[in-house]
Amino acid sequence: MKPFDLSLYLVLDEALCRPRGMAETARAAVAGGATMVQLRDKHAGTAGLISAGRELQATLAGSRAVLIINDDPEAARALGVGLHIGQQDMQPREARARMGPDAILGLSVETEAAARRVDASLVDYVGIGPVFPTSTKPGHMPPTGIEGLARLVALCPVPAVAIGGLKAGHVGAVLQSGAQGLAVVSAICGTASPEAAARQIAAMIAAWRAGNVPTPA
Repeated sequence: MKPFDLSLYLVLDEALCRPRGMAETARAAVAGGATMVQLRDKHAGTAGLISAGRELQATLAGSRAVLIINDDPEAARALGVGLHIGQQDMQPREARARMGPDAILGLSVETEAAARRVDASLVDYVGIGPVFPTSTKPGHMPPTGIEGLARLVALCPVPAVAIGGLKAGHVGAVLQSGAQGLAVVSAICGTASPEAAARQIAAMIAAWRAGNVPTPA
């Protein structure tokens, strides 16, 4: 089984991370408990993603965090890391053929129809959302809300991570929906302390799983 943990999935945003850089933001977030890091930059091009990805790999060396590249199989293959695709990027079958059987492949799911089409022989996990409105992805689909998230999670045959406008205070509702974790952007990127922000969310995830109901600070 491919080892990955969807608990706290950081999606890097180049603009939000600019004050300290994506590599330093990722390092701090992983130190605080982030379990996966996705490099998403629609303007970097393949060469730019490979360069940024190599810096991230060097920064995260020795950690257990899994690196994922958004929507660029060539960059993902060059780096030897996983790939995440959207519904409009390419078909999962094509992505799997290009990535090979051993790479982690994630797929965005926004609707019940898309959830029903998920093929567990091709896709390893899904990112479901947006749960709430978010400014980090302009033109996104209508938000699902927590009830919609739960419906989509139930329809998908693979593990799910929720995304879209999520913060520490949403941990309980997201985990109760059946999702295995939260994918966050602005809740970590661009904060005064990405490490502290990640640690708060990670601690709340651990507490909920232990049966506690913490209150965010």
